[in-house]
Amino acid sequence: MKKFGLAAAAVIAGVVLLANLGPMVGLAVSIAILYYVAKKFMKAETTGKKVIWGGLGLIMLAASISNAPAIIGVVAAFVLYLIYKNWNKARETQLDNDPFVNFEREWAKLK
Repeated sequence: MKKFGLAAAAVIAGVVLLANLGPMVGLAVSIAILYYVAKKFMKAETTGKKVIWGGLGLIMLAASISNAPAIIGVVAAFVLYLIYKNWNKARETQLDNDPFVNFEREWAKLK
């Protein structure tokens, strides 16, 4: 039953991830451009260049903020990762409850 719940959560998280894939790409691109603009702003020597790079930085900041729903996609990707990590733990807990496995482990300890 635990596997069914994990599979259902994985399907839901996968659909949410695919639905937010566009904003995630947009957020990544806008943050990369914002980083480049910030570096150029710091290197600019004249006031005119600083104003131009600052204006472009504000535009890129607005583009980054407009892609805020991408955070939901990142959370969905993290949930998929957690499900992937816990997929085999459900099987291990079933094996721990098996009396024959425990018997073999205890017998090996006695030797």
